[in-house]
Amino acid sequence: MQNYRIQVIAGDGIGGEVTACAMRVMEKAAARHGFRMTFEEHDWGSEYYFRHGRMMPVNALDTLRPADAILLGAVGHPDIPDHVTLHGLLLPIRRGFDQYVNVRPAVLYPGVESPLKHFPPREIDMVVIRENTEGEYAPVGGFVHQNQADEVAVQSSVFTRHGCDRVIRYAFELAARRDGKNRVTSVTKSNAQAYSMVLWDRVFQSVAREFPEIETESLLVDAAAMNFVRRPHSFDVVVASNLFGDILSDLSAIVAGSIGLAASANLDPSRRSPSLFEPVHGSAPDIAGRGIANPLAAILCASMLLDHLGQGAAAAAVEEAVRRVLAEGAVRTPDLGGASRSAEVRDAVIACL
Repeated sequence: MQNYRIQVIAGDGIGGEVTACAMRVMEKAAARHGFRMTFEEHDWGSEYYFRHGRMMPVNALDTLRPADAILLGAVGHPDIPDHVTLHGLLLPIRRGFDQYVNVRPAVLYPGVESPLKHFPPREIDMVVIRENTEGEYAPVGGFVHQNQADEVAVQSSVFTRHGCDRVIRYAFELAARRDGKNRVTSVTKSNAQAYSMVLWDRVFQSVAREFPEIETESLLVDAAAMNFVRRPHSFDVVVASNLFGDILSDLSAIVAGSIGLAASANLDPSRRSPSLFEPVHGSAPDIAGRGIANPLAAILCASMLLDHLGQGAAAAAVEEAVRRVLAEGAVRTPDLGGASRSAEVRDAVIACL
C-alpha cells in the first residue's frame, strides 16, 4: 500500500486547529482510496522563536526535504514583526525548494454568498498563478544610516527571463488542462515599470505564441483589480508577479465569499523538492483557541495536496465533500454566517466522504 510522508508545520494562531482538521480528512480519504498518510509534525513558528530566537531550526530544509509534501497552518504573531515571521519560515522554504509557482483557486461554491450579489454559484471560478521566488519580493536591498534621521531603504525587484518564462508557461499549461474558458490573463504595470514589467510583457507574448488555442489578455494591475470586482466571471487563469499575485489573490478570495475558503499551493513543478500547501487566511490571533476557525481552506489545501501526489480520485472526493457541506448549509463557521465549530465542519466533511 502506498504510504505518503507529509511534514506538518501547524505554526501560529489557528494553524494548529485547521491543520488537525485537514489531517483527519486526508486520513479518511486515504483509507477509502487505498493508500496511507504518515504525518510528522514540527513545533516551528512563533513559539519556537520565543524559545530559540529563530522560527525554525538551522537544518529545517534538510528535515523537510525527504517529504512527499508539506502542510503549513499559518505564520504570524502579534508580538513579532511580520517580516521576521515570514522571512524566518515560509520564504526560506519557498526559495530553498524553488517553489516558484503559487496556485490560488477562487471558486464561488453553492451555498456561499459573494459580496457581489448578482453572481450565482460556480460562475466565479478562477485561479491566480503567482510568481513565487523572485519579483518584488526578492531579498535584494538594505538600509543605509539605519535608525537615523536620514535613513535610506533600498528594495530592488528582480525579474529574470527564466523566472518569468517558467511561471507564465505553467499558467498556459494549466489553462489548457482546465475545463474553463481557456483564457490566460497577464497582470502587468509596464506603463510605469519600464524594465521589469516590459520584460514580463515580452515573455508573456512569446509564450502565448506557443499556445494559439488559448485566449489571452493583458491588464494593468489597477484595471485587473477593478475587473476582479466588475467582471470576475470572465477570468480563468490569471498570471502575475509576486506582489501583484499576492494582492489580487486575496481579492479573488473575498469575491468568492470568504478568505476562510482560500487554499493555496507553493509548487516545485519539477518535483525535485517537496511542495507546500497552506490556507491563505493567516494565523487569526483574535479567534485562536476558540474552536471556531473555518477549516475548509485547510481541507481544500488537503485536496490540492492529494491531487499533487497523483491521488486525483481522493482529491476530487474531498473537494466534492466540501462542496456538499457548503451547499447544504447546515454546518458553517461564523465567517460564513453560521455558528458551527471547526470540529463540526470537519466531521460533516468526513461524513460526506
